[in-house]
Amino acid sequence: MGYLFNLLPINNIKIDVDLSSKRRVFDEAGLIFEESLGISRQHIFEAFLEREKMGSTALGNGIAIPHGRIDSLKKSTGAFIRSSNGIPFEAPDNNPVFLFFFLMVPSSATEMHLQILSELSQLFGTQTVVKKIKESRDPKVIHQIFSDWESYA
Repeated sequence: MGYLFNLLPINNIKIDVDLSSKRRVFDEAGLIFEESLGISRQHIFEAFLEREKMGSTALGNGIAIPHGRIDSLKKSTGAFIRSSNGIPFEAPDNNPVFLFFFLMVPSSATEMHLQILSELSQLFGTQTVVKKIKESRDPKVIHQIFSDWESYA
């Protein structure tokens, strides 16, 4: 079983959200994590913004994996947002981003952080999986896709 199992609580999945900018996407993710983790959305927002200053977390093909570290966090957790409209995100292919997997990890989780990012990259590199995520109208189905994912590594 891979690192993605139980990483994404079903309540942290939002689909077809009307967002207009990178800042709005980060704010929406901040709200999700504030609700699920009890950490202020501003703190979450700043963690994502700080990481993004090092370079875009967009992969291309309409996908981004914004991630950040929080000292007080006990375990890694994720959130998923599918935007109803594409967001400019400085992607390598210059295309807008629709699918966002947000990852928050404890500051000490260096190796696990890299393993999770690797698995997410593999998952989002699988066209049949991405197609299912794009077409699903049910957060439960999207949750199951991430929960069932097993790394090829």
